[in-house]
Amino acid sequence: MDGIGTILMEWYRQNARTLPWRETCDPYRIWVSEIILQQTRIAQGLDYYRRFMERFPDVSSLAAASEDEVLKLWQGLGYYNRARNLHAAAKTVVTAYGGIFPASYPEVRALKGVGDYTAAAICSIAYGQPYAVVDGNVYRVLARLWDCDLPIDSGAGKKHFAALAQGQLDRQQPGIYNQAIMDFGAMQCTPGQPDCSVCPLSGLCQGRAAGHVLQLPVKSGKSVSRTRYFHYLHLLCGDTTWLRRRAGKDIWQGLYEFPLVETDGPATWENLREDPRCTTLFTDCGETELLDTVSLPRHILSHQAIESCFYRIRIEYPSAEWTDYVAVESADIDSYAVSRLTESYLKRLKTEEVTYE
Repeated sequence: MDGIGTILMEWYRQNARTLPWRETCDPYRIWVSEIILQQTRIAQGLDYYRRFMERFPDVSSLAAASEDEVLKLWQGLGYYNRARNLHAAAKTVVTAYGGIFPASYPEVRALKGVGDYTAAAICSIAYGQPYAVVDGNVYRVLARLWDCDLPIDSGAGKKHFAALAQGQLDRQQPGIYNQAIMDFGAMQCTPGQPDCSVCPLSGLCQGRAAGHVLQLPVKSGKSVSRTRYFHYLHLLCGDTTWLRRRAGKDIWQGLYEFPLVETDGPATWENLREDPRCTTLFTDCGETELLDTVSLPRHILSHQAIESCFYRIRIEYPSAEWTDYVAVESADIDSYAVSRLTESYLKRLKTEEVTYE
């Protein structure tokens, strides 16, 4: 379909959003912006990007930071593997490339956490290399323009749309074209109720002609959601509490949290008090007193929801068995990277002016 690139880039020149990472060709800054904007709206990601650039103005400063600091700066964005991968990739750039961001697509693609889309975005925008991006916005624009009902989450669909995107790419201005089609999908060819009457591509849109705009793109799979029940024990002895860093491959890996008991379904404090995980935790703690119970609204994540309750508990003295926990002054909790769920609980304590004594 001839002429699409020209129309898109002209639309972009008139409608492009003013964003700080568009004012540079520095691959490091473009890379950081792309990682932050994965699964994140621009309005939210903008402040995080600015804070990251202020603290880590170059790849060497990011590589030299501790993981805890990186996660703390990332706190609230979610999908924390992005931050861990960003940090690991920065170290690779320093050790393998002397702190100079790689300039070839295979080298960029090989960095931890960098997929086809991110590598194409970096190489086209920073280096002018002819690699087409394919994200959710691009899928939507192409599926509607070509009235294509191949599922975008199928192997055949991904292969088809990647080839289609590459075929439409303006090879003279790949960076401008890629940003144009992404902005077009985000601002004009939107998921719900796009205003086709003012769309500069409406005359070429086969999906509109067929009346299929709102049905495209097509997905074959449906996400399976599950509910989990988290019970956090906010233990207090004087002004000290205890945190543990989450390990394993579960959500919030590397973040800190209060001692956690997860149950298969809803549970009361009386149920938990008899749970072996609680009785073991409270061994040698002397007298314990439940001070408060705080239930938070359902916390929605990708493919799962968390029903949570925080129990503020006074203990007589800490157990010597808590070797995998960190003793933290209550006033210092804010210096630890925690999940948004735990952050909501801590903010509630501050709002209600709860004292720890």
